[in-house]
Amino acid sequence: MFENYKVYETTLAGRPLKLETGKMAQLANAAVLASYGETSVLCTVTASQKPREGVDFFPLSVDYEEKMYSVGRIPGSFQRREGKAADKAILASRCIDRPIRPLFPKDMRNDCTVVATVMSVDPDCSPEVAAAIGVSTAIAISDIPWDGPISSVMVGLVDGEIVINPTLEQRAKSELQLTVSSTEDLIAMIEAGANQISDEVMFDAIMKGHEANVEIVKFIKGIVAEIGKPKFEFESNDPDPEILSEIENEVYADVQKALDTDDKRVRDAALLPIYNAVHEKYDAQFEGKEAKLDEIMYLIQKHVVRNWLKNDKKRVDGRGIDEIRPLNAQIDLLPRVHGSGLFTRGQTQVLSVATLGSVSDAQRLDGLDEETEKRYIHHYNFPSYSVGETKPSRGPGRREIGHGALAERALLPVIPPVEEFPYTIRVVSEVLSSNGSTSQGSVCGSTLALMAAGVPIKAPVAGISCGLITGDEGVYGDFMTMVDIQGLEDFYGDMDFKVAGTKDGITAIQMDLKVHGLTPAIVKEALSKTHKARNYILDEVMLKCIPEPRKELSKYAPKMLTTTIDPQKIGDVIGKQGKIIQSIQDQCECTINIEDDGHVYVSGLDVEKAEQAISIINTIANGPEIGAIYNGKVTRLMSFGAFVEIVPGVEGLVHISRLDVKRVEKVEDCVSVGDRVMVKVEEIDDQGRLNLSRRAALVEIKGLTVDEDANEDDRRPNGRGDRQRHGFRNRR
Repeated sequence: MFENYKVYETTLAGRPLKLETGKMAQLANAAVLASYGETSVLCTVTASQKPREGVDFFPLSVDYEEKMYSVGRIPGSFQRREGKAADKAILASRCIDRPIRPLFPKDMRNDCTVVATVMSVDPDCSPEVAAAIGVSTAIAISDIPWDGPISSVMVGLVDGEIVINPTLEQRAKSELQLTVSSTEDLIAMIEAGANQISDEVMFDAIMKGHEANVEIVKFIKGIVAEIGKPKFEFESNDPDPEILSEIENEVYADVQKALDTDDKRVRDAALLPIYNAVHEKYDAQFEGKEAKLDEIMYLIQKHVVRNWLKNDKKRVDGRGIDEIRPLNAQIDLLPRVHGSGLFTRGQTQVLSVATLGSVSDAQRLDGLDEETEKRYIHHYNFPSYSVGETKPSRGPGRREIGHGALAERALLPVIPPVEEFPYTIRVVSEVLSSNGSTSQGSVCGSTLALMAAGVPIKAPVAGISCGLITGDEGVYGDFMTMVDIQGLEDFYGDMDFKVAGTKDGITAIQMDLKVHGLTPAIVKEALSKTHKARNYILDEVMLKCIPEPRKELSKYAPKMLTTTIDPQKIGDVIGKQGKIIQSIQDQCECTINIEDDGHVYVSGLDVEKAEQAISIINTIANGPEIGAIYNGKVTRLMSFGAFVEIVPGVEGLVHISRLDVKRVEKVEDCVSVGDRVMVKVEEIDDQGRLNLSRRAALVEIKGLTVDEDANEDDRRPNGRGDRQRHGFRNRR
């Protein structure tokens, strides 16, 4: 039944890697079931037979689909089925997309869809790695034109040692989370988060990942040699060379003049009449395919920019090759938010806003890995007005999610642990104006916002990008890198190598390419240039704006206090049906979160009320202390005194002789049920019963003097029996 069924096996990082084809999804152009350990991912690729009309790009879509059955769980949604892809799945899709996209023919317009469906997960064997290798194999053996294969691995740094595809236990200890994709010769994609790793260690880790990839690429090539299909022919979308040459000769000088400015608005305005003139002259010749004229204009601009950079060492805005655009940093732009920072680099401007919340505000995650929540959240928004366009907002797309994740990864290593700073932290970066490097602008702006908010980050983080222009011989010939690329240099260049970090080391990398890959020399040069640039940004701009995190939080931010109680006492603090903890929250106007290990977090705008809540919780959990003063509530009146609840569930007796600094004839003359009174714990007897004194509290707090006729002994009850008969008890 499955006469074309084939199985190919090897090992990767000491674990079995198996690729199966010919059994599943046989109507796709190609399908591979990639199994790594007990992780299984079905990878399919399908292409349309005809090109899509009216597009000037290769229409590739990549979906990484997480199925909850792969980890033996039922989705928690109302429908009990998978819904919109989680951010982690979108990020995995991007990590597959970025290295495979440049290997497709640039002039192909046939729709191509890649789907990686995670069907089984072994926590020690990353499904992202299995998916990337499976997708590469599927495209390589299919009939779709492609200049692969590639391989991808994850790299960790555990106890100072570089580890390929670390296990779950190793990932928990790793100082580095690096994904490297490679062809047999070149490094095609880098995605990294790191705990302030040096350039040298990062470079070594990238090269170790590349070495592991080379062996898998050779393995895949062996499969292609055996069962690979002939590649189909497609209709090229490249413009006619003669027409391109004719139009270029006509407008090249005008395009040069229009592009020669550092102001994007001036450039766009100068290009518009050139576009109009070309369409007016050639639309009739391109009837029904007018979009090809726009592609010709794109190629002409690309020729101008690349010629300036490669041959004239000239940048569009007149800067030096490694010169950074004018920078500006400001804080406290918004009066009532917890922290705000505005970072401007040339015409790129990002406003980041920090918000502090209680630990219960942490984002809950429903994915395939072991991470169930996160307390540092970074969101990135890219509205149409930031590039001078008009279109409705429809929520974040994959690009926005990817850029937000990059900034989050860059700052996560410097966020203080919850034990030191018991807050959930959310930063939102609003791109106000975009002319390149907005993701790295959001890293800088977010550092400013966090420091302004009083978050005690371990070190400030800055981000910068490095571009690349290659010659006719590609990355193996002469190349040129430049720091702080703006929009045109990103659009017409070959690389956007984004690096964020502190002065001590790298915290995040994201590399996008339009060429097949990079040589080690290019990677090393990019790391060196971005290191110098981010130190300049920190020293000359950001730290001059705010040299260190503020010592005080905004008055509008919640004040967070913590304590630790015996986990066996958690039930006493919560109370039946949550009544006690709700009572504390209402009384102290705060929010209380209790972890299973006994850590208690109290947040509120009024620090005194938060401290009162902590005192109440400690009293419930540990019992009242002799000499402590409490703001209690009168619950019952007796002829011999008043019962006062000092904290929910714990009450004691204030004898009539201890109600005031003066003599009290009747209890009702001094207090009523429901009154809140300050009382001091004078005695805890051997049965745990409390003797309280309002008089002692008044003397200590207000400095009052006791009247001579207030004899404290003449009306004391004899023995304890009276109390028991009248219902004194510790109601905990």
